[in-house]
Amino acid sequence: MLDYAGLLAVSLVIREGSFDRAARVLNVTPSAVSQRVKQVEERLGGVLIVRGQPCRATVEGEAVHRHMESLGILERDLMAHLPAARQGEADWPTLALATPADSLGTWFLGAVAAFAREERFLLDIAVDDQEHTAEWLRQGRVLAAVTALADPVQGCRSTSLGSLRYVATASPAFRNRHFPEGVTAEALSRAPALTYNRKDGLQAAWITSVLGRALSGPTHWLPSTQGFVEAALLGMGWGLNPLPLVAEALAEGCLVELIPGHVLDTPLHWQARRLSSELLPGLEVAVVRAGRAALVQGG
Repeated sequence: MLDYAGLLAVSLVIREGSFDRAARVLNVTPSAVSQRVKQVEERLGGVLIVRGQPCRATVEGEAVHRHMESLGILERDLMAHLPAARQGEADWPTLALATPADSLGTWFLGAVAAFAREERFLLDIAVDDQEHTAEWLRQGRVLAAVTALADPVQGCRSTSLGSLRYVATASPAFRNRHFPEGVTAEALSRAPALTYNRKDGLQAAWITSVLGRALSGPTHWLPSTQGFVEAALLGMGWGLNPLPLVAEALAEGCLVELIPGHVLDTPLHWQARRLSSELLPGLEVAVVRAGRAALVQGG
């Protein structure tokens, strides 16, 4: 039998980031937490936590952490059928989710906030590119994710949400300076772009859709959804912005489309492990409803 008191200590150190904070949650000393973690690591034959500031989970530690979070979901479901047993219950299970930054900055937060207001769970939201959030599911690091992948990850259920529409935007002054003759290959090769990070392929995809071929040019690196909008407004560069974030600026003329009407739609899907889909239907309902209301549907 596994030592679940020890597994809980491991999970809390990973969640809280330190032995001291885990000890406060458990109302024991840090040395007691350390001893429990050490015993579990010896029992399982491997390191589960990389000690540091903050402490980080190894791959095996992530598996333990997600296992304990899944137990929290099951316990929460059990308590719903045993209301008397909930008296004095203090800890809130944590749900690990992953989403692209642009979804978090437009529609996703409102969806999970609606769920969090009604249910007794904490949320641990990771941000990654929509092409990579599915990998968090494959590694067992999250229970559900917003992803560009339509095919279900093993053990998950996939639900289409719609497409987040992007428009290539810039300030009027930037467009007039860098694209006086319109959007051409030469202009794109010289005009500074805005790129979220090394995983961001939106600008490259838009260029390919315009020119029919790939082309590289100078770029600013700016890992912030709202920062993208601000940088475009300030004339730093051009970039693909989610339409919901820039609709007002476009209407007011503070931003302009490089090619009016030439958009890039990115299909998104909600993938959730069957355990969370079955025991947390409210989360899936909230995300799917909000996604389909905010995103472009159909062709």
